[in-house]
Amino acid sequence: MEGVKTYHAEVTRDGRFWLIRVREIDRSAQALRYKDVVTMANELIEIMDSVKEDEYDLHLEVHLPSSVKDHQARAKVLREEAQLKQAEAAAEHRAAVQELLALGVSQREAGEVLGMSFQRVSQLAKSS
Repeated sequence: MEGVKTYHAEVTRDGRFWLIRVREIDRSAQALRYKDVVTMANELIEIMDSVKEDEYDLHLEVHLPSSVKDHQARAKVLREEAQLKQAEAAAEHRAAVQELLALGVSQREAGEVLGMSFQRVSQLAKSS
């Protein structure tokens, strides 16, 4: 059985439109909305190469401005830092609960003084 052909569509923003360039057929199309990019690329391929949608694969390569990529990269770093900080905060909550319980404070009282629900205190006490 012969392999399925893959078409590569390079997508860039061009003014008000998304410009779609399909390398394998050296043709372009435009879409007003990003959600229409795949449809427009498929129609272009099917018309120019006389193939049906189930006879090929389409791979989109969206090229964004470097400033947008920089923002995305920074957001990823910040998300990772936030996850680490959340884990640290959870460890500190756990330590606070454990210390109060070690002092003989009930889980219900620990929750009241720490501003946590009884259920959360119970979870933290069990996770030690």
